[in-house]
Amino acid sequence: MLLKPDHNVWRIARAERAAMLIDGANYFAAVRSAMIKAERSILVAGWDIHSRTRLVGPSGRADDGYPETFAEFLVALVTQRPQLIVRLLLWDFSVLYAAERDPFPTATLQWATPPNIRFCLDDCVPVGSSQHQKLVAIDDKVAFSGGLDLTVRRWDTNAHAVADPYRVDPAGKPYGPFHDVQMVVDGEAAETIGDLLRNRWACAALEKVPVLKGEGDPWPDGVTPDFIDTDIGIARTEPRFDGRDEAREVERLFFDAIDAAERTIYIENQFLTALPVAERIAKRLRDKPELEVLIVSPQTHVSWLEAQSMRVGRSRFAAVLNEFMGERVALMHPEVEAGGQSANTMVHAKVMIVDDKILRVGSANLNNRSMGTDTECDLVIVAGTDQQRRAIRRLRDTLVGDHCGARAAEVAEALEAHDGSLVAVAQGLSRNGHRLAPIVDDPTLPPEAFALIQNVADPEQPIGAEEFVSNIFGGYVPARNFSTVVKAVAAGLVIVALGLMWHFLPLADPQSVKAAFAGLAGSRWAPLVVLGVFVVAGSLMFPVTVLIAATAAAFGPWLGFAYAAVGALASALVSYGVGAAVGKKTMHDLLGPRLNRVRERIARRGVIAVAAIRLVPVAPFTVINLAAGASAIPVFDYMAGTALGMLPGLVMIAAVGNQFARILTSPTPYDIAVLAAAVMAWVGLSIGVQAAVSRFWSGSR
Repeated sequence: MLLKPDHNVWRIARAERAAMLIDGANYFAAVRSAMIKAERSILVAGWDIHSRTRLVGPSGRADDGYPETFAEFLVALVTQRPQLIVRLLLWDFSVLYAAERDPFPTATLQWATPPNIRFCLDDCVPVGSSQHQKLVAIDDKVAFSGGLDLTVRRWDTNAHAVADPYRVDPAGKPYGPFHDVQMVVDGEAAETIGDLLRNRWACAALEKVPVLKGEGDPWPDGVTPDFIDTDIGIARTEPRFDGRDEAREVERLFFDAIDAAERTIYIENQFLTALPVAERIAKRLRDKPELEVLIVSPQTHVSWLEAQSMRVGRSRFAAVLNEFMGERVALMHPEVEAGGQSANTMVHAKVMIVDDKILRVGSANLNNRSMGTDTECDLVIVAGTDQQRRAIRRLRDTLVGDHCGARAAEVAEALEAHDGSLVAVAQGLSRNGHRLAPIVDDPTLPPEAFALIQNVADPEQPIGAEEFVSNIFGGYVPARNFSTVVKAVAAGLVIVALGLMWHFLPLADPQSVKAAFAGLAGSRWAPLVVLGVFVVAGSLMFPVTVLIAATAAAFGPWLGFAYAAVGALASALVSYGVGAAVGKKTMHDLLGPRLNRVRERIARRGVIAVAAIRLVPVAPFTVINLAAGASAIPVFDYMAGTALGMLPGLVMIAAVGNQFARILTSPTPYDIAVLAAAVMAWVGLSIGVQAAVSRFWSGSR
C-alpha cells in the first residue's frame, strides 16, 4: 500500500466525487459556483489573496447576478445570506513581494467588508518560511486544493491564446498565458481539508472555528467528477514552529511515488531545484530501463530573484538526469504562436502522474522550500480500479494536450503510434500553434553568488536564527517576516516621536511638577490630589516617569514611592477602563482576529512586554493601557504585570529622589554618572524580575 498516514500522508479520507480543474478560468468558475451555494461557512487560505481578482469563468464575464471582483462578490454573498461567515487567511507576506500584492489587504478585505467577512494575516510560520497552501473549504462539504491562489494574474483559459482581452491585471496591464491546476473534492475529504484550514486559523488567529455544515450540496455546477467514491491522501509540509511538530509528508510522498514508477512519470512544476528528488528519479531510471520522464516547467521565471536562483538550481537538477536526457527524459516548456506572434506559457502547476496509478495535485514545488520550509498541501489518488486508471490516463493526456493544442484522444492516439513513449509524443505533437519546446538554461551566477541567493530564495529549512532566538527567549519568537519587522520599526518610531515631543514641551519639566507637589506635602488631601493628578495627567498622555520623579522629589523616597505606585496603577486602571469601554470594537476592526494573538502574547509574556516598555521613560504608558483595555486582556493579569513591570523603575526613581529631577534638567558630569549607574541597576533589576516571574509562570502553566 503506497499511502501511509503519518509517513507520506497526513490522513486518508473518502471523497464521493473528485475532479481536476485545469487552468484558472475553470477553477475560478468552479469556486465561484460553490461559494454561491455556501450556507454557513467559507474558509480560504492562500499565499496570496487579492480583493480585485476577477472571479470569472472561461467566458471572461459573470452572468449570475453577483459582482465579478472577489471582495465585492463576497460582500454580496454575506449581505444576501447573513448567517454565512467567510474567513480569509492570507500569508503575512515579506516586503520582497509587496509590489506584487494587494497594497492594503486589511483595508480591502476587512475594513471595507461586513463583520461576517473575517480577515487574518497568517504569520504562524518561522522566519524565512511562507504559508504556501492554496485551500478553500465550503460548508465542510466541498474543498479545493492545488496551485492556484484567488489572486490576480492567474486567470487563463485552456486555449492559452497569445493575446486575450480578459487576461489583464487590475491596472489594465496584460500578462502572458498562464497554466495551473486545482482539485475539487467532497465528502470526508472536504471535511478533512476543512480541519486543516481550522488548524491554520487557530494558529494564526487563536480562534477556534466550529464545523459549520449547510443543508445543501455546494458541488460546483458544470464540473463532472473524474473519480467517484475514491480515497484521497492529504500530504503536508509544515515547519516546526511554536510547539507545533514538523511535517514532511510531501517530500516522502515524492520519493515513494517515484519508487513506484514503472513506465512513465509526468511532472508539471514551477520550480525544479530539489536535488534529492532528481537523484531519486535518476536511480529509478537506472533500475527501470523502460521508464520515461516528461517534465513541463516554465522557460523563464517572473522575478529576478526567482530567475537567478531557480535557473541555476534547475540546471543542477537537469545535470543529475543528463545521462538520460533526450531519449528517456525531456525537460520542456509550453509555447504558443498565432498571427506571427509567440509567447511562452507560464507553468505554475504542481502535478505528478505516475503511470496510470498515481495522480497528485497540490501546492508543493519541486524545490527545497516545499520540502521543509513552507507550508504545503498536496492531494493524491492511488488507482484501485480499472475505471480510476482510465481516468488518470485521460487526465494526463488532457494535460499534455493542453500544452500541445490537442484533445486527450489525439494524445492517446499519438502515444499508441509511438509505442507508449511519452517523451516522443511531447517532442513531436503540435496542434493549433501550441507545442512543447526544450528548456534552455544559461545560468550566469557564479557558484558563490548562487549559494548566497539560494539561502534566501530556496532554503532547505527555516532560517537558523529562529532557534537562536527561541533558545534565548524560551520559545517566544516575536517577528517572523520582514513585514512584521517593518510594523515594529514603525511602532518604535511613534514611541520615539512621543518621547521627543514630551522632552521639548515645558509641561515635561520635573522641577515645575515638583514645585506644584511640594505645596501639598503637609496636606491631608495630598494622597487624593496626587492620585487625581496621575489619573488626569494619564488621560492627557503626560509622561508617567516625570510624575513619578516629581512625586519622589516632593514627598521623599518612601512616601513618594507609595504615592507614585498607587497613582501610576490608578492611572493605568482608569485608562485601561476607557480602552475597554470604547476601544474594543475599534481595535477589532483595525486588527481583526489577530487581536487574539496580541492578547495571548501579552497574557503569556505580560511582565516581559510591560517591563521592557517601562524601561524607556516616555509617553506610551497611556497608549499601552488603552490598547490593553481594548484588547480585553483580563484586568487582574494586566494590573499584576504592570505593577511588576514598573517596580524596577519605581525603586530606582524613588531612591534617587531629588537628584532625579535635577538630572533630567541640568545635569553635571557626576549626575550623568549617577544616572548611568541607576539605569544599569534599573535594567538589571528589570531582567531579574522578568526572569523570576517568567520562570514562576512557566512552571505553573
